[in-house]
Amino acid sequence: MSPVSARSPDKIVRLPQQHSAEAGAGAVLSIDLAAIRANYRILRDKLAGKPCAAAVKADAYGLGAAEVAKALGKEGCDTFFVADVNEGVALRTALGASPAIYLLNGLSLGAEQACVEANLLPVLNSIDQLALWRGHALRLGRRLPAAIQVDSGMARLGMPPAEVEALAADPHNLDGIEVRLIASHLACADAPGHPANPAQRAEFERLRALLPKAPASFANSSGIFLGSDYHYDLGRPGAALYGINPTPHLQNPMRPVVGLSARIIQLREVPAEAGIGYGHTHSAKQPMRLATIALGYADGWHRNAVAAAFHAGRRLPFVGRISMDSIIIDVSGVPAGALKAGDLVELIGEHQSVDDVARLAGTIGYEIIASFGKRFHRIYLDETE
Repeated sequence: MSPVSARSPDKIVRLPQQHSAEAGAGAVLSIDLAAIRANYRILRDKLAGKPCAAAVKADAYGLGAAEVAKALGKEGCDTFFVADVNEGVALRTALGASPAIYLLNGLSLGAEQACVEANLLPVLNSIDQLALWRGHALRLGRRLPAAIQVDSGMARLGMPPAEVEALAADPHNLDGIEVRLIASHLACADAPGHPANPAQRAEFERLRALLPKAPASFANSSGIFLGSDYHYDLGRPGAALYGINPTPHLQNPMRPVVGLSARIIQLREVPAEAGIGYGHTHSAKQPMRLATIALGYADGWHRNAVAAAFHAGRRLPFVGRISMDSIIIDVSGVPAGALKAGDLVELIGEHQSVDDVARLAGTIGYEIIASFGKRFHRIYLDETE
């Protein structure tokens, strides 16, 4: 029997039993897994034989950690970095027992056994986190693996120098802990000439010399492009995998990954002087044809990213304010009848990159893709190359 909804005693509305997920979505997000794999190969080649991990935190920057990690596994990637234990458990469930999964935010009280059961590797960022992991190892009566992150000059995560020195002063501080990796993070790698880069590298060298010998990881996406002095034993790119430029001062060496198209909800004609959108911040200087598309700030499109859509190579400027669920675009330049309700227009793709949108929003590409909402219909592409 078909599902029904009673809207009034004398009228029953029958709801469709099924519909196309793409047709029902206001916008379509495409993620090119083949491009992610190609970007991984570019980064791995830059590392010149050093292993290359992948940062898939925040659900692979909003693009789907399970899908991305499985695609990277086809390229031989066997080490992944996520933010916390919940992300780690989800990724372990998706990938199985083999890959190494590190937790960049480290260990929180009460998460110790979940890490053990899912075979997750906490990146210990403080003496307190180390004490939690050591205490759990002693309770279990066996050594537990972990990474140690040192703060070489970013003041975000990692043991400050004084903690590293205190840790090194008493070898019993590491009882029960198998140190698999020593890590730090570059603050200014996207600015190759910044003096913080060599300063951080020198401090990283000093601090890791105080700790047990273990492989070292220092280079993020941009750090890989700083050269071999920054590569150490394991690169851990993130944003560059997803097509974001790791060298903002140069042409983007990465392949684009993300495509975003939004559906036209309604078309209309307005006379000269008509107010458009909230606050009437735009008024028509002449008669205009407008289209309203199903994309807004609730979908992660920033209110100050006043950009354009594209159709058949033609630029269709935004007009008026961006709303929660919709944006108004000027389609006056499109031949009459060439667009209709239900058609898709391009927001990110051949004519406008993620980094282009980020510049308009006054932010970075990382934030753009990580902000994408859940209402998009997602399409994963992975053509054989």
